[in-house]
Amino acid sequence: MASGNRTSQRAHASSKSRRPADRQKGAQAGQAYIHGTAVRKMEEHALPQEKKTGQEKRRKVNYQVRRNQQKALRIDLPYLIMLVAASCCTLFICINYLQVQTTMTRRMDRIKSLEKQLDSLRAENDTLQTRINTSVDLDHVYKVATEELGMVYAGKSQVRMYHQTESEFVRQYEDIPTY
Repeated sequence: MASGNRTSQRAHASSKSRRPADRQKGAQAGQAYIHGTAVRKMEEHALPQEKKTGQEKRRKVNYQVRRNQQKALRIDLPYLIMLVAASCCTLFICINYLQVQTTMTRRMDRIKSLEKQLDSLRAENDTLQTRINTSVDLDHVYKVATEELGMVYAGKSQVRMYHQTESEFVRQYEDIPTY
């Protein structure tokens, strides 16, 4: 307790010993010191003006922000033209892409159907070829040729053989030689 009393006595003594010059320095350093009981009108108006300027600044900033927002929301003519042109180009490209895709799908389906048709025709052709090959009886052909038509086999004296060494096939440019 004794040390607490000494500290309060020192603070009280130091406030009494302050000189007026110290008080003016305090006022200049940002501490307002009022002489007497009447408050000066200058100082009275200083505080509300500072508040007003802060409010005015906020209003000005709010106004600028609102104006910038309105500018951002506004669409000018060149931007609108470019936006419409880009949208039209995108739409055109998408429509063409869909048309090409549809055409490709149709062609692929057509190719598949033609391949199926080709397979069925090949199978039918093979079946017909087999039927033709099995239906021809060579003995019957020989019998009809010799008995009904009067054909005979060529004799050895009627067949002439000769060899050609230049190529494997024969082209007849002149008459066949007789022996």
